[in-house]
This record gives sequence, C-alpha cells and structure tokens, in this order.
Amino acid sequence: MASPAKRPVSQLFIWAALCITVVLPIAAAATSPLLAWRDPVYILAGFAGVIAMTLILLQPLLAGGYLPGLSVPRGRRVHRWIGTSLVVAILVHVLGLWITSPPDVIDVLLFRSPTPFSVWGNIAMWAVFAAAFMAVFRKRLRVKPPIWRVGHTILAALTVGGSVVHAMLIEGTMETVSKAALCLLVVLATAKVIVDLRVWASFKRRREG
Repeated sequence: MASPAKRPVSQLFIWAALCITVVLPIAAAATSPLLAWRDPVYILAGFAGVIAMTLILLQPLLAGGYLPGLSVPRGRRVHRWIGTSLVVAILVHVLGLWITSPPDVIDVLLFRSPTPFSVWGNIAMWAVFAAAFMAVFRKRLRVKPPIWRVGHTILAALTVGGSVVHAMLIEGTMETVSKAALCLLVVLATAKVIVDLRVWASFKRRREG
C-alpha cells in the first residue's frame, strides 16, 4: 500500500500523463501540413473531431472512477458533462463539414458514402447521440437499471469501436503515432471499465433471479 507521502506524487503523475495523452494529439494536429490553404471552417471541423476523440478517452476513466482525486459520484457527474461536450464537439465537426461540402455529409448520413471511414464515423456519431438520449431521459424511459447499464455500455462500445476505426482509416490532420496511441488507450480504458463494472454479470443475475 502506498504511503500518504507517495500518494500525491502518483496522483500527480497520473494526471500529468493524462494531460499529455490528451494534449499531444491536438498539438500534433496543429502542426499538420494538411492545414495549409484549408478554410477556417474546415480546420475547425477537423479539430472538433480530434477533441471528440480525446473526450472519448476520458469517459471510461470517469465512469470507472480511475482518476485520482475524484470520488465515483463526482467522477460520474463529470462524465455527464464530458458527454455533453462530446455531443457538442461532434455537432461542430459535422456542421463544419456540412458547410464545406453538403453533398458529402448527406451521403455519409444516408450511408451512401464510398469511403469506409465515413461509415464508421456515422455509426459512432449515432451511438453517441443514442447514449446521450438514454442518459438525459433515463428517468422518463423507466428502464430498469441493469437493462439501462447494458444498453448504455453497448452504445459506448459502438462509439469507441466506430470512432477508433474512423480515426485510423482517415488520413487527416492527426499525426499517425499519437493517433494510434490515443486509439489504443481508448480501447483499453473502455475494455477495463466494462470488465471492472461487471455490467453483464449484474444483468445476468437479475434475469436468473
């Protein structure tokens, strides 16, 4: 067990590592040569997508209570705020792309786009919106907690899977190594929280009971 003196140091290290993980992909994207001669709206849309990817990393860390200094209840409140920010970032991303090229966005939304990364991005977007809808209208939906948790977890997994494939397939402003590292951490954090929270086990026990 860590001594009280060492605990603040380890907490500081964790937060520093998280900040680097979040800031590095954004900073790398800011130096991308693909930004040259791009319209400001297109650049804003691209950065909104990068920021959305970093927010996705924070969500399982907050839901699982893995961030030091944050109690589980407080972490889950922040989880809801980050979820709102994620929805806003996605809307800015899509709206910016719509302004620059409406036909392309329409093809993506209707699953008619020939580019595979667009399909995966569309899946992730609708999964985020559905998860946000479930969170906002949780009480009105009157869904039993185990069923709600399973549904929310499935949508979170779709969000992560779709976002990671979308990011890895697209050749955009994100730098390759930092993008791959971020995507890997997103997958690992999501897998860990699903295993640790034992969502499926609680649902199975309820069905058997």
